[in-house]
Amino acid sequence: MSKNGFFALISRMRHITRWGLMRNSSRENVQEHSHMVAVLAHALALIGNRVFSRSYNADRAAVIALYHDATEIITGDMPTPIKYHDERIRDAYKAVEALSTKRLLEMAPPPLQYDLAQALDPEDGELEKLVKAADSLSAYIKCVEELKAGNDEFRLAGEQIYRKLKNMELPECDWFMEHCLPSFSLTLDELQND
Repeated sequence: MSKNGFFALISRMRHITRWGLMRNSSRENVQEHSHMVAVLAHALALIGNRVFSRSYNADRAAVIALYHDATEIITGDMPTPIKYHDERIRDAYKAVEALSTKRLLEMAPPPLQYDLAQALDPEDGELEKLVKAADSLSAYIKCVEELKAGNDEFRLAGEQIYRKLKNMELPECDWFMEHCLPSFSLTLDELQND
């Protein structure tokens, strides 16, 4: 185990494919997903600050989102239906994620370990809630894009994720869904002429 291999390992997130049980018209890896979640978490924090007079640290939200699936470098991407099918599986997976976080941090250069721990295990309930919403938004956007490409395989997943997003009762997420989400159904020409 390399003492300073943290960043080299992080770069391998691009090799972990998401949606492994689904037929995809366009593959998505964990690195791409994490980037989109960071963009969305940053946007949700800005919406909170500008529209709902909150005081989120939008930059920190983006950093937490960048690292939110980093443990999958060690665990792989476990499909949601399996991960949450049974309470025992969910609890066991959380324990594996905690061990994976510890292992990743041990691979970071010692002067950076504290700061990276704040990104990998943030203990910031407000921002973690925004990142969870951004994570679900990213998954929903993937479903929208797959359906737009004629792949009905993502229909049920999209419906389930949409309900989950609405049930979050997060004003920032609701605002994004009303004002920004419809654009993801447009073609490139429609986006440019909007």
